[in-house]
Amino acid sequence: MSKRRRMAAANPQKRKKNSRLRRYRRSILMICMVLVSLSGVLAVSSVSLQAKNEEYKAQEEELAAQIKEEEKRSKEVEEFEEYVKTDDYIKDTAEEKLNLVDPNEIIFKSSE
Repeated sequence: MSKRRRMAAANPQKRKKNSRLRRYRRSILMICMVLVSLSGVLAVSSVSLQAKNEEYKAQEEELAAQIKEEEKRSKEVEEFEEYVKTDDYIKDTAEEKLNLVDPNEIIFKSSE
C-alpha cells in the first residue's frame, strides 16, 4: 500500500475533516461567485438607471421651458383680451377692415 492510503486508512477522522474542509471551501467559493454575479448585475442596472435619470432630467428641463413659454403666452393672451375690450381696439379694427375714418380725419390717397 502507498503511504497516503495507509495514513487515510489509519485515520478516518482526518479523512472526514478533509472532506468537510473541501465542502466548506466549495460553499465559500459558491457564495463568492454568487456575490460577484449579483454585484455585476447591480453595476449594470446602476448604469442603466443613471442613463434613464439623465434622460428624465433633460425632459424635465424641456418641460419647464415649455411651461415658461406657455405662461408668457397666457399673459399675452390676457393682455390682448383686455385690449379687445377697449374702444381703441374697436377703432383700429374699423379702420383696418372697414376703412372707416373719424369725421375730423383727412385722408391722403396716392395717385397710382
